[in-house]
Amino acid sequence: MSTENLSHEAHANWYEKVYAGTEAQQKAISDWKAQKINPTIGSWMHQRLNELATPLLEPHKSWLTVGDGYGFDANFFYEKGLNVTATDISDTFLPLSKAHGIIENYSVENAEKLSFEDNSFDYVFCKEAYHHFPRPYLAVYEMIRVAREAVVIVEPHDPISKMPLLLALRNIFDRFDTTLLQRYWKNRYSFEEVGNYVFKLSEREMDKLANGIGLPGVAFKGINNNYFSPKTVAEPATDASVAFQKIKRKLAFHNFLSRLSLMPTHVLCAVIFKKLPSPATRQKMEEAGFQVHVFPPNPYLKK
Repeated sequence: MSTENLSHEAHANWYEKVYAGTEAQQKAISDWKAQKINPTIGSWMHQRLNELATPLLEPHKSWLTVGDGYGFDANFFYEKGLNVTATDISDTFLPLSKAHGIIENYSVENAEKLSFEDNSFDYVFCKEAYHHFPRPYLAVYEMIRVAREAVVIVEPHDPISKMPLLLALRNIFDRFDTTLLQRYWKNRYSFEEVGNYVFKLSEREMDKLANGIGLPGVAFKGINNNYFSPKTVAEPATDASVAFQKIKRKLAFHNFLSRLSLMPTHVLCAVIFKKLPSPATRQKMEEAGFQVHVFPPNPYLKK
């Protein structure tokens, strides 16, 4: 079996392995519902990532979520009255989420080979799933194919393109010993338990991808989002929580460093446009902190 097929099979079976039995699966749903009423640090972090899509939310626009194992990302759009379809390679949670009223529409899909027709949805949203794909560019091309307006990807930020010192050290160290820097840069080659290499997102890669297939532009916004131990993530997201106060202090410090360009943001949101946004939408995006890049036309390809 090929490497990518092994990865697909492992991911499809992952939730069954982690949440063995109906009781554990029901508890995961119940815990999420409870966090909607009393947010935890973990749910607060995920909400911040979902809200990156807010400038694009318009009535009567349809959304597709990709790699949405529980359907919780789709619920963000569903609760705003939008037509949304949740997809994941696993069928463990999506039927359960539909039964609990968390989502209305779902489909079990391999992101690298989506079953939908071209231009089926206005927007495609993929949050923290890109790094799971064994062939992420193939998945991005598929998302672009089924989108009419744009694809929104939210992922951990690849630091190498934003840290010139690290890039310089890599170039110097690799001249003498390609394993030397790896002793200190622990996640240079990073793999998950299910077997896939962990891809991270960079502005330059998305610029190249979009230009290569003749798209008109992209937009980027970075935010910091500190992750800690599972115990900390389960703490309440209230000002009375010592853990939450500590996280907010660290976020403020990291935001300060990012503004000074001393460190990249933890998370990057990349919006890949199939058609440029309206002036009103672009204004909302820029007010929300997005940098919108409109590409010059390819002079050698005339339509």
